[in-house]
Amino acid sequence: MGHATRSIPIIRILEELGHQVFLASDGRALLLLREEFPHLKSFEISTYNIKYSSNSMLWNMATQLPKITRATFGDIWHMKRLVKDLKIDCIISDNRFGCFHSKIPSYFITHQLNLDIPNPIARFFGNLANRFWMNRFQECWVPDAKRQPNISGKLSHPSPIQNVKYIGTLTRMKKIKTEKKYRLCIILSGPEPQRTQLEKILMNQIKAIEGKIIIIKGKTESKENINVSPNIEVVSFMTSKDLNQIICSSELIVSRSGYSTLMDLTVLGASALLIPTPGQTEQEYLANHFDQQGIFMMQKQENINLKIALQKIKNYKGIQIQENLELKEILSEIKNKKDA
Repeated sequence: MGHATRSIPIIRILEELGHQVFLASDGRALLLLREEFPHLKSFEISTYNIKYSSNSMLWNMATQLPKITRATFGDIWHMKRLVKDLKIDCIISDNRFGCFHSKIPSYFITHQLNLDIPNPIARFFGNLANRFWMNRFQECWVPDAKRQPNISGKLSHPSPIQNVKYIGTLTRMKKIKTEKKYRLCIILSGPEPQRTQLEKILMNQIKAIEGKIIIIKGKTESKENINVSPNIEVVSFMTSKDLNQIICSSELIVSRSGYSTLMDLTVLGASALLIPTPGQTEQEYLANHFDQQGIFMMQKQENINLKIALQKIKNYKGIQIQENLELKEILSEIKNKKDA
């Protein structure tokens, strides 16, 4: 979902520049993009369906490697077909290694130039494969600043490859002034079964929290909105505009430490409790990275305590990073290269 949400500002600007844009994805990410851009033609491509059933990142990836490999080569086949049928002249892929074409400009978006894998042997071969696929693209775009302050830390600094461009923060959000209506805004996201496990934990704890609370379940396939109690509202899914309003009107955001979420939070200057997905070392690193700087609080899923978080959050200063104002100029270069 995060890869889809951070693609939204790119799609909007490409349309402003007069490009004809086609969408390709799968699962909830595709449903979200169709909600945001109902007027654009979209296609379902290979399904990765990554699951984090174990707390071991190495085990999660090793057991799903055949599925990931099949999906990657499936994407290569889909791109050949779509480029031919639709006469596409440029591909922008957010973290899908197979979405490139050897005969047209292809750009790869990632914030993980350096994979954070605990096992040194697995880290070596993982980064070797990572660089191999990234070099299949004309440029690799990192949605972050090249220097401090930045969001990704060691995940993207320094760069191990040459064809890198730091394109600044990618977010669909804008800072707005509004009164604080909610004490807690809980945003659920990420792979199953961990998303549902987090939902159960938080649902049990919010019963003892005073003040208005809203839970956004991140289920694009559902339109269910219910009031669990006078102070607890549950929403299945929100568009960018509605979510922007809710985050700005909430005292504390509770969410995963996914990279796209962090870009949204830093641009909005929000106060946040981060709960990394167990077994996802990238999220664990990012949450700990911000916690150690006293910017956002981190709690592990097995040790969540919302009451303590509400008491201690005042010790965290938060941060506001300016949204990227050069994105339009960067995307304009695509047309210039195409026309050259």
